[in-house]
Amino acid sequence: MGDHDHRESANRLIAYHSPIALALTTERTSLESRLIPVSAYVVTACVEAYLRYPDVVAAIDVALPAEEIGRRARRPGSRVNTVHLWGVPNFHLLGRKVLAMVDPTATDPVERVYPVLDFWERAALAFRGDGTRQAWDTGEARIYPDAVVAQLLAGVQPVDAEQRAVVKRFNATLVTYLFLLYFDTRVGTGDTGPYPLPDGRTLLVRDYYEIGQSDFWWSDVAADLPYRNLTAAFVLDGARVARLTDFGTSYTEPEDYLDHVAGFGLYTTDGGELTPVPLDTLDDLVGSVRTVQRALYRTVAAMDRDQKIRCGAFVYFAFLKRFAEVAGCAGDLDWTVPRDIPPPLYELVAAMDGANEPPDPNVAYYELLA
Repeated sequence: MGDHDHRESANRLIAYHSPIALALTTERTSLESRLIPVSAYVVTACVEAYLRYPDVVAAIDVALPAEEIGRRARRPGSRVNTVHLWGVPNFHLLGRKVLAMVDPTATDPVERVYPVLDFWERAALAFRGDGTRQAWDTGEARIYPDAVVAQLLAGVQPVDAEQRAVVKRFNATLVTYLFLLYFDTRVGTGDTGPYPLPDGRTLLVRDYYEIGQSDFWWSDVAADLPYRNLTAAFVLDGARVARLTDFGTSYTEPEDYLDHVAGFGLYTTDGGELTPVPLDTLDDLVGSVRTVQRALYRTVAAMDRDQKIRCGAFVYFAFLKRFAEVAGCAGDLDWTVPRDIPPPLYELVAAMDGANEPPDPNVAYYELLA
């Protein structure tokens, strides 16, 4: 393909992402936090993504083609998931958008944009496996093969009212903890499905990613947690998943879907396979996570603003690291962030606090390449 073909392909994908990003951004809940400067670190990460992702995706693609990465990610516990796939092109395009506002006269070479969007498309098509690219296209993310769904269902146990309360407490604790661990973002959990069952009920699968110590240096407080990754199987009776987003979030009818959990199974993928977690240990696990969460809050609260921005920017910039991990080359690449953002721009970005104003629906969210 020549430069003209690359430009046409890049513009096709920019035009595809633009209205989706606009809609998801509009419905997104508030970014700002009293504890963490979310907008500042998101913009930092996105500028770095625009400046550095082209070289990084090239290195990953050599180690393992994007298509194969997408195929290998069709398993519980994989952090190459709906939200990380969404983030790779959109962080890059958001960084491009920020830099264009800073310097409208700057050149916008196709060789910087096309490789990232092409890498994403090939990985996304393989990950979905049905000819679509994102959950947005269908409102669903039925990623796992039938054999995996059967394995998840095999460990599901019936739930009564008392056990349902335990499940709700477990889920609320993990979601709240991971929200803080991932610096006030919801990417520590991710849903797939819905998977319709022959008896009319529905299976919703939820991954809780890296709850223990990981490459997040502030996660050392979680070193003693017994698991790093957990996968839950919720069998719903009397509730349906109306829409599942590329943020890994499920919208259900009715909203209180956890009151309709008829069966529940929990697994860890720490050993590379689905291993059941005894349900009579849930309350003990909740207690351990709450202890870690208190220590984590003290750790984050003690950070200065710059440290918080660097932590949050790593969470976002390292979305692409999850692809490199599948390819086996993550250790060969530099994930330091911020690194390439111009110091004057970083000083400006680091001081910002988002107003959480919705984007203008009458303006294209991403501009096409000229």
